[in-house]
Amino acid sequence: MIRKILYVATIILLISVMIISSYFIYKELKQNKEQEDTFNELVQIIEDETEEKDEENANIKELYEKNNDFIGWLKINDTNINYPVMQSKNNPNYYLKRDFYKKYSSYGTPYISEQCDINTSDNIIIYGHHMKNKQMFGSLEDYKSKKFYEKHQIIEFNTLEQNSKYEIFAVFKTVVYSDKGFRYYDYINLDNKNDFNNFISKCKELSLYETDKQPIYGNRLITLSTCEYSNKNGRLVVIGSKVTE
Repeated sequence: MIRKILYVATIILLISVMIISSYFIYKELKQNKEQEDTFNELVQIIEDETEEKDEENANIKELYEKNNDFIGWLKINDTNINYPVMQSKNNPNYYLKRDFYKKYSSYGTPYISEQCDINTSDNIIIYGHHMKNKQMFGSLEDYKSKKFYEKHQIIEFNTLEQNSKYEIFAVFKTVVYSDKGFRYYDYINLDNKNDFNNFISKCKELSLYETDKQPIYGNRLITLSTCEYSNKNGRLVVIGSKVTE
């Protein structure tokens, strides 16, 4: 009798676990779908080329009017990286778990370090989640391959002020919260040629492979940063130098 009761209880427990697990899986999938739909909606706005939008950067301005925390649009061709970039200086990590419309989002939205000034900083640092489905900055994982890099060397970043392209010159791994790591995120304003060259040299030294790109003093930089899971508190960093006319 006791054995039968235990058997029934075990079956009920297993069924309950399955139901609860299924609910959370469904909930996560639903949230993911909603988040992807939100980004797709924004992509449609940014890529809209109707005649009514003949003003320069009109699509960028439209998104800014929807949310003044919007800074610009980040894109790498033939990857999933095609996203708005936000900044909230008074609440630095706000978009770590928020979508463009400030709703909770496990994806978050790429955002700029609060220390950066989009118009004056020498190095614009952008953070994004490393999602397993390669959404957000999960696609940066592909840059561990030099073959991938060779076909995807340009980062586009368009703002209210200007449209810019950056050539990737280094891809490296490091760790944070440790003396063994490289504090790349501290290099925002490179006040002199020596500081600039030292920073570039360190990035090139750490790079997973050689590139033929060599920034020169005066070039503005862009840094994409995401989590990297081969080390505790690891980071994967892709850094580019602005292409000048």
